[in-house]
Amino acid sequence: MFQNAQVPEQSFMNRKGSEMSVRIDALDRKILEQLQRDASQSLDDIAKQVGSSKTPVWNRIRKMREAGIIGQQTVLLDAEALGFEACFFVLIRTSEHEADWQAKFLKALRDRPEVQEAHRLAGDIDYILKVRVKNARAYDAFYQALISEVRVHNVTALLSMEEIKSTVALPL
Repeated sequence: MFQNAQVPEQSFMNRKGSEMSVRIDALDRKILEQLQRDASQSLDDIAKQVGSSKTPVWNRIRKMREAGIIGQQTVLLDAEALGFEACFFVLIRTSEHEADWQAKFLKALRDRPEVQEAHRLAGDIDYILKVRVKNARAYDAFYQALISEVRVHNVTALLSMEEIKSTVALPL
């Protein structure tokens, strides 16, 4: 519906914490789609794909980086090829809601590379984690370490049997 429409000017926080107003148009969206598809493409290839030339594409990418629209660039690794065959979704309920507990809990999550995602939820479950490990024994070691550091009321671990879809691409 909005693919070719120009979006009203939006404010974004740049990396330095100051607010910037940036207008995202159809060409910016095409550039972002190309970068989401494969950020290792050359500027020439991106420009060709979006129907522009290299310099305007580079200027738009630079502007979107400065505005914080484009963040960290990284490489996606194949977890199973590297031996991380088990993906658990961990549902956590807690009766602790004090700032000290939350800070300790968040630090425990950030310190564990097995935690790929962590979300605080509304509803009956307080947190959901996506945990990637080699096997069930490795998950148990993660679980034991977590509960030794932070008190939780209830933990439910769900093993993903099959990954049907996984993407970090936004629907531009």
